[in-house]
Amino acid sequence: MKKGKKFLSAGKISLLIIFLALVIDQMIKIWVKTHLCLHESIHVTDWFYICFIENNGMAYGIQLFSKIFLSLFRVVAVILIGYYIHYEVKRKSPVGYIVCLSMVLAGAAGNIFDSMFYGLIFNGSSEFYTSYFVPFGTGYSSFLMGKVVDMFYFPIIQTTWPSWIPVWGGQEFIFFSPIFNFADSVISVGVVLLLLFYRKELNGLQFTFSRKDKKTEDISKEDHQE
Repeated sequence: MKKGKKFLSAGKISLLIIFLALVIDQMIKIWVKTHLCLHESIHVTDWFYICFIENNGMAYGIQLFSKIFLSLFRVVAVILIGYYIHYEVKRKSPVGYIVCLSMVLAGAAGNIFDSMFYGLIFNGSSEFYTSYFVPFGTGYSSFLMGKVVDMFYFPIIQTTWPSWIPVWGGQEFIFFSPIFNFADSVISVGVVLLLLFYRKELNGLQFTFSRKDKKTEDISKEDHQE
């Protein structure tokens, strides 16, 4: 008997995940940016707030390098991940593995979109008024220099360090304090699932690149001998 044809191939599933994640991420960010003032928050529960902030850095507001470097790094990373997903689809790797990789790519692409275009299409955010769309190219910044919009804040535990603890004694302690966006959460879930369920494939990734490097080295030696 012939096997029934799958409704969606791994490649189509990957594209669907990337598309849906990007659409949801941008819908949330645009709503927050056009309905809340900078640093304004909406109390949902005592442990969950919608709090509008912007950052120049990586996921969860981390800032390590210059803005232009981070933007270019994201672009290169997305291209490489996209190429690798295409390679794994052709190899007929497990669909779950491709789904997780697609989540990482979608999250990275969502934040890249902010950096690439938000500075061109929005006016600058303010604590006194909400942002709005402006004619393309007349926004608050240039290409690749836009700020990433964050909004999810989960202060699950709010307490004060005991006074007898060195350095931090008497200071406020909040867990979880970073403010992040939907794209960050998609990346995080994808990475956690990869580490939990696809270690074999990740180890194979290292082996694949090692094998490619060895093959390139062997070809170079043959050319040199000739």
